[in-house]
Amino acid sequence: MTHIITRRDFLRKTGAATIIAAAGVPLFAQEGAQKKSKVILIRHQNIVDKDGRVDQKVFEQMLDEVMVKLFDSKTHEAAWKQIIKPTDIVGIKSNKWKYLPTPAEVENTLKARLRSVGVQEENISIDDQGVLRNPVFLKATALINARPMRAHHWAGVSGCLKNYIMFTPEPSDLHPDSCVDLGSLYNLPIVKGKTRLNVLLMLTPQFNCLGPHHFDKEFVWQYKGLLVGTDPVALDSVGLKIIEAKRRQYFKEDLPIRPSPKHIAAAEQKHGVGVADMKKIELIKLGWNEGVLI
Repeated sequence: MTHIITRRDFLRKTGAATIIAAAGVPLFAQEGAQKKSKVILIRHQNIVDKDGRVDQKVFEQMLDEVMVKLFDSKTHEAAWKQIIKPTDIVGIKSNKWKYLPTPAEVENTLKARLRSVGVQEENISIDDQGVLRNPVFLKATALINARPMRAHHWAGVSGCLKNYIMFTPEPSDLHPDSCVDLGSLYNLPIVKGKTRLNVLLMLTPQFNCLGPHHFDKEFVWQYKGLLVGTDPVALDSVGLKIIEAKRRQYFKEDLPIRPSPKHIAAAEQKHGVGVADMKKIELIKLGWNEGVLI
């Protein structure tokens, strides 16, 4: 397995803590043998209504609470300042799948938080399929990854890792073998070292699908949660555990996801991106706990 140098090791060896903080170095590869990858799970009973519509005020409160906890900050503004500079050019990688898109309320909140720490309006863009044609993404110094979790016909599940598939000119090239090489996306020059935050939406996730682009409300439930962290692999691993638990609850048996979402473990083991092993993940749970499943 590729060894990932932790942020702590890097700072200790270089003595450049102040410089790194000012530069906004991404934190998703901070884990190693001595420190677990931190993932925050937060849930709120009122984040979505009976029709799945998002309450933006509640989402703002949830995200702000997470940022304080994730970055050990006194305020959410201070947390954002740890990862974003006013001079950054930021692409918010959203997801526009028509049945379960990244809600506008989520996009709007992320953009507002970037603006609050001084990022200029013209230096922020929200995009999905057009990232390789988007001038902001092409010159971005920072990326925010935000999308819903769902079962997926080719990859088993679609989460943070798969959300970057539009950064490659030929996405279908990554479909073979259950999309096992999705972790390679985080090593592309347009992406590598730029991801400052991943927000895996577990508001109304889909836990089963029956074919390409299949969607059925029968397989969607109101989990009312967010998974947030700097490590996309760790977030996908936790999200997968929740999906698997829901499947056991629904099908009344341990029915594995098909195809197997092998790309999550491969991201760590083959591509040196993040942490997939749940034993090396520090999961912190906040908020509403009923039906948490993990």
